[in-house]
Amino acid sequence: MFSSRSNWKLEPNRFARALEAHRRSGKTLLDLTASNPTTCGFVYPEREILAALADPRALEYKPESKGLVETRAAAAEYYAGRRSFSRAAGGVNPERIVLTSGTSEAYSHVFRLLCEPGDEVLVPAPSYPLLEFLAGLADVRLVVYPLLYDHGWQMDFGGLRAALTPRSRAVVVVHPNNPTGSFVKPREAEELAAICVEQQLAIVADEVFLDYADAAEPAASFAPGSGALSFTLSGLSKISALPQMKLAWIVASGPQPQVQAAVERLEIIADTYLSPSTPVQLAAGKFLALRGEMQSQIQERVAANLALLDGKLREFPGVTRLQREGGWYAVLRVPVSGSDEALAVELMKRCSVLVHPGNFFNFAQEGHLVISLIAPAADFREGIRRIGEFFTSKE
Repeated sequence: MFSSRSNWKLEPNRFARALEAHRRSGKTLLDLTASNPTTCGFVYPEREILAALADPRALEYKPESKGLVETRAAAAEYYAGRRSFSRAAGGVNPERIVLTSGTSEAYSHVFRLLCEPGDEVLVPAPSYPLLEFLAGLADVRLVVYPLLYDHGWQMDFGGLRAALTPRSRAVVVVHPNNPTGSFVKPREAEELAAICVEQQLAIVADEVFLDYADAAEPAASFAPGSGALSFTLSGLSKISALPQMKLAWIVASGPQPQVQAAVERLEIIADTYLSPSTPVQLAAGKFLALRGEMQSQIQERVAANLALLDGKLREFPGVTRLQREGGWYAVLRVPVSGSDEALAVELMKRCSVLVHPGNFFNFAQEGHLVISLIAPAADFREGIRRIGEFFTSKE
């Protein structure tokens, strides 16, 4: 009775079973995977947020297939002054923006736009596993291209070219990557655009963590322009630390004839669903204006937790942190004594500390744990202490 695209393995894996058992036991769990900003102790401007949602215009339904003009203008303004990877790029035109209820829906729209059933989209590894489900629901096949670590992360263009087939339709870049925290470098963006033009592929750039760079200078964006047809995805979830508001967007850029055709088709796809709510669209301009306050708190938390982590790691031989350039996560390189999943389960059982095993993010080798840098400071401090004692005791 059910489609093959929903034929997932629904049995919980070892990690999920261990987590459920720990929670049933009633024991305290230090969650170093916490990445929901609304539950991590940040102070939100509650009055301003609630006032923005009280716009009387929300009582009238005036659907716009691409989204309300003022909301798309606010999203375009977000990119004002942002550096681009393309020398010929200017600002972002609101007419090239299509609103969605989240970046997951944005991915779905782009996959539907570009792919026939069975077509392929190249995705980086390591990276976030949600793409597997989104692609499966769109009847799209994901093909991995590797990110290599050598004094920092870099795209493996030899591996990317080897992964191309006649059914390849797009290359996804996560900028910065989740969980590695690595940004696409200008030379990489240039080479990627050349490959995509040559092979008639699109670039899909996931930039949800773009504002969270370790460097003082804002990171460049794919949105203002690219030599290849590109779709840049972002939204309020990370920009304004408001994942519950469910508003994101797609920015189309690249050669004008392709962009025009893409936007026309995306408009019909979006009109089929009309999913972004009117109250949130009307409030989006205010939410974007408030982003500085929230981003400052998050950046301070990330910097403090990162400094604490680095200080503690000097006391724990055998455990190191891989280089990062932004985002909310840190990757720990740990001694290999089995699978990362088994190691994460052992940490949970023995130390009551929750971390992500590296295989969750499709690391090519064992020996990686992923932790969130926005976890509450007290939990983070105690969790890192326990992790250190755990590995020290295993020497």
